[in-house]
Amino acid sequence: MVSVRARGWTALALPPLAWFGFEQGLSALLHARCDLAGWGLAWGAVSLAACALAARLARPLARRGGELLAGAWLARLALVLAGIFALAIAFQTLALLMVPACVG
Repeated sequence: MVSVRARGWTALALPPLAWFGFEQGLSALLHARCDLAGWGLAWGAVSLAACALAARLARPLARRGGELLAGAWLARLALVLAGIFALAIAFQTLALLMVPACVG
C-alpha cells in the first residue's frame, strides 16, 4: 500500500512530467517525420490519460482533513496542476488537428 504522502507527491509530479514528455516526444517525432502527426494525437491521448490518473490519485486525498491537512492541501494542488497541464496538452493536441505538420 502506498502512503498518503507518496500518493500526493506522485499526483503532484505526474502532470508536469506528462506535459514535458508530451512536448519533447511530439517535437522529436514531428522533426524526424512530420507525416506521423497521427501518432502525435495518440501521444496526446496518453499524456491526457496520465493527467487523469494523477487527478484520480489525488481526488480521495483532497477531501481529508485533520492531521492530514498538509496532505489534503498537496492533493488539492495536484488536482489544480492536473487540470492546468491537461488543458495545455489538450490545446497542443488540438493544434495538431488544425495546423498541418508538414509545411515548408
